[in-house]
Amino acid sequence: MTYDYSKELIDDYEKLLDIDKGHDVIIYAGENENAKEIRAHSIILCIRSQYFRAAFSNEWADKKDGKFILKKSNISSHIFEIILRFIYCGKVNLAKLAKLQTRELLELLIAVDELNIQTLITCIQEYLIDHHYRILHHNPIEALETVYQLDTFSGLLDFFLEAICDRPEILFNTDNLIRLRAPLLESLLKRDDLLLDEIVIWDNLISWSFSQHPSIQRDIDKWNKEEIAVMKSTLQNFIPLIRFYQISSDDFHLKVYPFKVLLPEDLTNNILASYTASTNKELNNDIHPPRSPKYDTFIIKSQHFAIFSSWIDKKNDSYYNLRNIPYYFKLIYRASIDGASAEVFHKK
Repeated sequence: MTYDYSKELIDDYEKLLDIDKGHDVIIYAGENENAKEIRAHSIILCIRSQYFRAAFSNEWADKKDGKFILKKSNISSHIFEIILRFIYCGKVNLAKLAKLQTRELLELLIAVDELNIQTLITCIQEYLIDHHYRILHHNPIEALETVYQLDTFSGLLDFFLEAICDRPEILFNTDNLIRLRAPLLESLLKRDDLLLDEIVIWDNLISWSFSQHPSIQRDIDKWNKEEIAVMKSTLQNFIPLIRFYQISSDDFHLKVYPFKVLLPEDLTNNILASYTASTNKELNNDIHPPRSPKYDTFIIKSQHFAIFSSWIDKKNDSYYNLRNIPYYFKLIYRASIDGASAEVFHKK
């Protein structure tokens, strides 16, 4: 038999944050008028984080009057206090996280990565996944850019990209898209689950390319050789990602063909030929299949299936997210294919 008073011990450690005794670390968090002096204990910090073990080593330590001095102007004081409380007692106040602006949540993400507190990294990542829509809705570009730069959060980046593919209106056909970095746009266009018509993707790609070179006019007939070369270079990695064979003849002639100078000549010829060929086999081309949603429906979004799964399992406190849906949903009736009759519906 073992007596367990670990909760009492944790509570006592948490009290150390609120009493001004025994500290041997002074942390200056934030900058300018928002800077704040935070006091802590090196033994606790070193036990909980490799970062602090290195910072307080003989090689790197900065000491004054017997106390370690640490300046973290890149981390706001209220963000540092959230991290410090976790270091001392392993607690994260979700109510406080809910009050943080998107920029502050991303700052917290960067800070926990820098301080290399692995358990907190996992915790914050799970929180951002559970609240991804709020984050992406308010600031999709900064959210994507932040996780793209942090190798630790590659899984979170993939989740954000999947969420945008499921709800492309977050980014596409908005002013946000023109601020997206090329590698991120390329990652999106590589995906099979991007829920947009191919011609809409093309329109957005052209708008994005013009935004990268605002001095180039939109009248293609007036482009000089240098401007053509610049636009070709900008689009060279994206052209292979566009599924031109899924674009209708009318849309191709109206919206794509005017930019034929940017396309490989053989590609243009093959696309034009495809509109008169009876089968794709006649073209002898490697044609990408159409993009398709994760679930075979364009009306219901992936997050709805997460909610349905939560209802099935009677989860009242928290819903499943896009990554942990435990059920497989199969479409068994579609009016546009099966017919809009009650008899057929009930047979299905």
